Amino acid sequence: MYLHHFGLTRLPFTKELAIEDLFPLSSARELEVRLGHLLEMRGIGLVTGDVGSGKTTGTRRVVGALHTGRHRVFYVCLTTGNVMDLFKSIAWEMGLPTERSRAALHHRITGEVARLCAEPRLRPVLVVDEAQHLRPDVLEDLRLLTNYEMDSQNRFCLILVGQAELRRRLNMAVHEALNQRIVVRYHVTGLTREELPDYLAHHLRLAGTEQPVFEPAAIEALYGASNNGLLRKVNSLAHHALLAAAIAKSKTVGADHVGAAIPEVS
Repeated sequence: MYLHHFGLTRLPFTKELAIEDLFPLSSARELEVRLGHLLEMRGIGLVTGDVGSGKTTGTRRVVGALHTGRHRVFYVCLTTGNVMDLFKSIAWEMGLPTERSRAALHHRITGEVARLCAEPRLRPVLVVDEAQHLRPDVLEDLRLLTNYEMDSQNRFCLILVGQAELRRRLNMAVHEALNQRIVVRYHVTGLTREELPDYLAHHLRLAGTEQPVFEPAAIEALYGASNNGLLRKVNSLAHHALLAAAIAKSKTVGADHVGAAIPEVS
């Protein structure tokens, strides 16, 4: 591998970073402000972004930093399934028994929400990730779940996280009732061109070196090949470009090494 070659103590571009070590993206800061507004208002929020844009990481960073004495966060990642699958996943997260009937599960969940809200200043937050895969009837039941006493007071905060197609789906007439209840919407775009050099340096610093490993031409090539800064592609390309440079016994990463990395991530 390239660790010894570049004097690194660990792989610099893995997703296994502590929340406090994440690079402060401008899009992540904007997301934090918007979700902060949502948590104050309560209601439904929509976070979308292309594959690998960092929408899930950004959302988990925000909710992971919430004070546990004021917020109770439940995180559900769904791809397919029916309404019962959704309710069972939520019940598991809440530590509730998984009833056999849809009505009983709905009653258990809304009862737990009411119990939590009865505690002073405590706010339940439900995050549903990969929500672009949810069937129309499941999305409707999520709306009905959050509609529990919301006409009189907003008590339950729901954050839907998904790919860009989720935004388009929610604009369809069939989802108008849910769409109208969305308090905050934000589309995560990933890194800007100006952020990329600092992003690379930040990850290299965490891995043990202050050296400017990536040449300016390599940074330009990396940005263009990463679909304009999609984090997952940036990380993968940077990893393989470092490997290509180490194989070539180069102490810096050039545009040719990024070019050699592109087939590895296509």
